[in-house]
Amino acid sequence: MFSMARNALVLFIQGRLFAEQGKAVALIATGIIITALICVGLAQAGAPLWGAALIAGFGGGSLQPVLLKKIRFR
Repeated sequence: MFSMARNALVLFIQGRLFAEQGKAVALIATGIIITALICVGLAQAGAPLWGAALIAGFGGGSLQPVLLKKIRFR
């Protein structure tokens, strides 16, 4: 399993994992930004930082499959 993850990372870095590399990176960055905004928003609303990070991480992690649903692999 470790070798599979390592191979996927190498292909991603080389730009050979996704058929549309730019679109995939943009969608991943969108998920990261949304997660960060949720975390900052919850922290500003008075939630403890660990709680805000936990909720934002769960929400952002749940959002990634929805964002990357139509990405084609090579």
